[in-house]
Amino acid sequence: MVSRKLMGCFAFVDLCLVAAGAVAVAFSIIWRAPNILMNMVLSSADLTAGLVLGIALLATFVVSIIAVVQRNHVTIGFVILNYCLILDGLIVIVIGTFVWYFTLQERVNFHKVWADQPTQTRITLQDQFKCCGYFDATDLVEIAGTFCNQTQVDFLRTLDAADDNNSHFFCVKPITAFADMTLNNVFTSVYGFMAIIISLILASSCVVNKRKEDERFKKIDAKRGGKGFV
Repeated sequence: MVSRKLMGCFAFVDLCLVAAGAVAVAFSIIWRAPNILMNMVLSSADLTAGLVLGIALLATFVVSIIAVVQRNHVTIGFVILNYCLILDGLIVIVIGTFVWYFTLQERVNFHKVWADQPTQTRITLQDQFKCCGYFDATDLVEIAGTFCNQTQVDFLRTLDAADDNNSHFFCVKPITAFADMTLNNVFTSVYGFMAIIISLILASSCVVNKRKEDERFKKIDAKRGGKGFV
């Protein structure tokens, strides 16, 4: 019989899996709410990928429950579970690596994102961060709103954008600071799911081996007339 400690370990990791899936689904939905900066950092495609990951983890949890409730000699459920976990691991690696790779050139990548934003969005962000233009006051600047009037822009164009003391006047710094914090948290959390997946694979394999061992001893016991080894 599989020990209570082993099944307790399996149950704990399994609960961690369903929690990870719930978190992925929840944030993929919450972050779709209208928020100019968040919607700029995390695209609809990014959030859809997170939703797929969350659903995959929750579906795997369902498979694990089915595997556990099967009779002791039936281990095919755990085999299917392990294949599902391997698939989950591949999804985690793909999503985590994609987000991590995007962070390597945030300033350049978000320049493209900034360029794709409608005029009103850029005006809103310039007013919010009290900045004008992206890399400097000549780069995709919108002379409108409450902060970037013509006088302010003319003054900022006289500043050296490469000087760190002047960097807060241009939108690249606040935007990439928020993006860096958000994306680092995202890919760190996603990679963290891998620890749960690996732990559950190990726990599942241990349960399978223990069940097979029990069945083997039952067969040996049956051949001895059910008298056991004593």
